[in-house]
Amino acid sequence: MNFSGFSGVYHKEVKRFLKVYNQTLIAPIINSLLFLAIFTLAIGKKITVINNIPFEIFMASGLIAMIIIQNAFANSSSSITMSKVLGHIIDFLIPPLSAISLTIAICLAAATRGIIVGILSFFAIKIFVPISIYNIPITLIYFIETGIALGTIGLLCGLYANNFDQMSAITSYVITPLSFLSGTFYSVTTLPPLWQSVSYFNPFFYMIDGIRYGLTGYHDSNLLIGLIILTTLNISLILISIIWIKSGYRIKIS
Repeated sequence: MNFSGFSGVYHKEVKRFLKVYNQTLIAPIINSLLFLAIFTLAIGKKITVINNIPFEIFMASGLIAMIIIQNAFANSSSSITMSKVLGHIIDFLIPPLSAISLTIAICLAAATRGIIVGILSFFAIKIFVPISIYNIPITLIYFIETGIALGTIGLLCGLYANNFDQMSAITSYVITPLSFLSGTFYSVTTLPPLWQSVSYFNPFFYMIDGIRYGLTGYHDSNLLIGLIILTTLNISLILISIIWIKSGYRIKIS
């Protein structure tokens, strides 16, 4: 591990999203508030409680999880794709950076953005909805697990995509459906048995379920199993990322 190089890449990635804070921090918060307002106005009068939790609080916890997922993914995926398209991916490849240093730095920076936006969204939503934190350690653990998972997925997708169109396709056809269809706006217990079983194969479900428990005290699955699944997923994704970067997959300069 090249700690000097790791620190340089991490700070570079963090400064990159902080410099355009209107796009990377403020816009997601506004979007989460708009989602909350629309769903509350459209459905809130018809459904006031979901599993003994006020509808707006149930919705708010899911939105915070979704915001972390989307922003952690966007940070690493856009960074790598932009570097490849604009040609400055070489800035990552020429310095004496090991694959593990590069992978962990990019993933942690992406997780940092996701967690920051999640925390800011929590306080913004709290102005309008009486949401609180039921279990701080669990909330932090799932914030970190979710941020790292999506940061790594974003890195892998960025390595795979050769242009913005391919990245947009991955976001539209994979990431968005998986995040929306994983209990963000509903409890999977309301689904037919078949679709409940399908939901348990969606790793995004465990991220949202864990964060919802941390904020509200309600969960649809076994939290320990969810934590084991996410930890295993993160380790696997990081190893794949290291292998891809070390082999120069789709970034090798001929």
